[in-house]
Amino acid sequence: MLHNRVQRTASFSLRFMLTISLISFMVASIRDLSATEPTKEKSQVVDLGNDVGLELVYIPAGEFKMGSTPEEKAWATGIEGGATPGTERESYEGEAPRSMRVKDGFWMGRTEVSVGQFKQFVNESGYVSDAEKPNGSTQVFDPNWEITAKAPPHPWISVEGKSWRDPGFGFPVRDSYPVVCISWNDGRAFCEWLTKKERAAGRINEDLEYRLPTEAEWEYACRGGQESTAFWWGDDLKDGEGRLNISAVDFLPGRNKIWPLANAPWSDGYAFVSPVDHYGENGRNGFGLADMCGGVWEIVLDHFDPTGGHEELNWVEENRRPVCKGGNYFDVPGNARCAVRLGLMSDSYSDSRDGFRICLGKPQP
Repeated sequence: MLHNRVQRTASFSLRFMLTISLISFMVASIRDLSATEPTKEKSQVVDLGNDVGLELVYIPAGEFKMGSTPEEKAWATGIEGGATPGTERESYEGEAPRSMRVKDGFWMGRTEVSVGQFKQFVNESGYVSDAEKPNGSTQVFDPNWEITAKAPPHPWISVEGKSWRDPGFGFPVRDSYPVVCISWNDGRAFCEWLTKKERAAGRINEDLEYRLPTEAEWEYACRGGQESTAFWWGDDLKDGEGRLNISAVDFLPGRNKIWPLANAPWSDGYAFVSPVDHYGENGRNGFGLADMCGGVWEIVLDHFDPTGGHEELNWVEENRRPVCKGGNYFDVPGNARCAVRLGLMSDSYSDSRDGFRICLGKPQP
């Protein structure tokens, strides 16, 4: 009897240990899954002060393919895509998609930084943007531009006296619009202010900083879990209706004409900028990020390499030409793809089609 009791006790102990091990394994598996597959709850709101918040979404580490295929480039410069054929612009995306890995997870702004958020930064810090400095200028829409047979296709001019406060749209800007006429320097200054503010409050330590995303982080985040497609929702432009703000069938303010050249065959409601996250869930990609294609060009941290983007930060100390990504409200559909990239003239250059989005991650460079 004692022998049998000992056997039953030993058997129970073994089953108990196996059960505990299985539960521990399942918990660890769930923990690992949650670290790599963010849910809608994986977001946080940063308090900028004065009842102004900025929402961040968690982006897990992962792999993707940077760049575009020859077929994608051909579509972009075709009738539907509308990008200018025969230029070197599409070559900036590289000869073919390259496998890359974002090694560390990070947080990214759900939207571009808005006018209201940038205004809070300026009001608290006293910052003066590059366009507002003595002899500063920015690229804005030419109010005297007319669509004629000889008119230039890109009606932008460099002027003084315009800035993020008045980007020359011809109508008042709202706090909900993405801030534009912002340079690489201005975006970095916003991030440095927020980093200092959050460290002083004890909410982040020296292992994290607010900054512009690297080009690899941006394109990976833009694709939203897709390995390699033209847009974050796939390859078909028609599936983009109600998802993005680009050149579409919308009259210019005070005119009975739309933007020339190729257009998306629908109205998106705005000839110029739309408010951030205007399209709601329909305008958010697989990571929950809004307005990643179209809207405004988003300036990233990297220096522009015309042969293609880099997995690691491409940094230079002088003569910087920052990369911008994603297309804008004026652009033809072919210029609003995930892989599209351009180099700005300098780190102080600004334009009423350019804005920025921030991330929270490991310090760079």
